[in-house]
Amino acid sequence: MSVKATQYDVIRKPVITEKATMASEANAVVFEVAIDANKPQIKEAVEAIFGVKVKAVNTTITKGKTKRFRGIAGRRKDVKKAYVTLEEGNAIDVSTGL
Repeated sequence: MSVKATQYDVIRKPVITEKATMASEANAVVFEVAIDANKPQIKEAVEAIFGVKVKAVNTTITKGKTKRFRGIAGRRKDVKKAYVTLEEGNAIDVSTGL
């Protein structure tokens, strides 16, 4: 199965945080994904890019914070994260690319 360019648009980057590391103990990986991506698209993209079987996909949208810079109010972008649970025996090592 070939990987399409649109699948790289769905999966933006892996999330490396303490919470994401704790999720990896439960055979889950966390990715930042496109804000308009849905769960079937995320599942298809992860399976095509990494060659693993996905068991479940859970998503969350984190609203961007309002910040001030030199007295001017600005807003950070909204971020959508996908918690991808993998089938037993499958693994993705996201720490190697850093």
